[in-house]
Amino acid sequence: MKNSKFDDLRPYYDEEINPAMNRLADNAYFPLLSAFAFPDTNPEKIRSIVRNIRTIDEFQSQIMKTANEQIIARSITSLTSEGIENLDKNRRYLFISNHRDIMLDASLLQYILVTSGYRTSEITFGSNLMNPELVVDIGKSNKMFKVIREGNIKDLYTHSLHLSEYIRYVLLEKRESVWIAQRNGRTKNGIDATDRGIIKMLYLSKPGNPVKALAELNIVPVSVSYQWESCDFLKAEELYLLQKQGKYVKQPGEDLHSILTGIMQAKGAVHISIGTPLTENDLSPLAGLPDNKFNKQAALLIDKQIISGYRLSCNNYIAHDLRSGSNQYTQHYTEEEKKTFFNRYRQWLSSYLVDKQLLGSLFLDIYANPVNKLTSK
Repeated sequence: MKNSKFDDLRPYYDEEINPAMNRLADNAYFPLLSAFAFPDTNPEKIRSIVRNIRTIDEFQSQIMKTANEQIIARSITSLTSEGIENLDKNRRYLFISNHRDIMLDASLLQYILVTSGYRTSEITFGSNLMNPELVVDIGKSNKMFKVIREGNIKDLYTHSLHLSEYIRYVLLEKRESVWIAQRNGRTKNGIDATDRGIIKMLYLSKPGNPVKALAELNIVPVSVSYQWESCDFLKAEELYLLQKQGKYVKQPGEDLHSILTGIMQAKGAVHISIGTPLTENDLSPLAGLPDNKFNKQAALLIDKQIISGYRLSCNNYIAHDLRSGSNQYTQHYTEEEKKTFFNRYRQWLSSYLVDKQLLGSLFLDIYANPVNKLTSK
């Protein structure tokens, strides 16, 4: 089903895939991409395969599935999941996920869906990431749609309404699921919390009854847990500069650097927990609340499932004990695991001539804060 109203946001249609594949095959970076995803196959053979791809499903099954498998093989020691049984293959869902990695949070969920016999979802993709052409072609061929984040207050409201209408259209008319992060930008401090603005955006497209507006979207909270936090050093550096300077300004190419770091960095054990859909019964106690309170309580319903689905690793407990100077959680890690974590942390910290106490504390927070969240439930 097509609707030209959303041409500024939507992924490619199938008839747009082959031209995009030919641009991809002609790109100067194609040999590098081919060598990563298909290390044992001649790049010219892969180039020929790519030129013959004509649908989104073909691109995802022939290219993206293999690319995910390479990421898993090279940087993940184990990928586990739970909750897939909560989903009905005949229904479509709005997956609202915690956000730790720019690409992998959504990409790994797609891999779990595909290998479990489910259709992939469309995926939100920040407008700041929609460049260069190579990234646009890969993203829009992989069911990614644009979220516009620039503009004044009036523009942002218009963009939010447009996005809300598109998400509702995709779920209810186009009959595809959707993945969206619980907040704009990745969680930097290890505390996963749903932005109330996301809740408001979702029911803008159906005013009058926010309970029904949210219930018909089939919201499913998703929690992704990394043993080694994606871009952990980069996140700590950003938080440090934010505290010291009062603001943080991204450098040109920084988002792409974060994407590549997230893909290549060792992540250890990764776990994905798929929650249960929020029903009208779940939301009905919120009926009649003022908008601010409704948004807060609806966000907390999502947070509850995301937090309970988060799987703590040895690194979370180690960081907690290092930060607190205690041995409270020694039963959850070995001395060898602690040594590995501490040596990596110390080596990184030693390279800075700054306030090392603050920088080190911000780094440990990334891993330690989820322990506080889960143990205080």
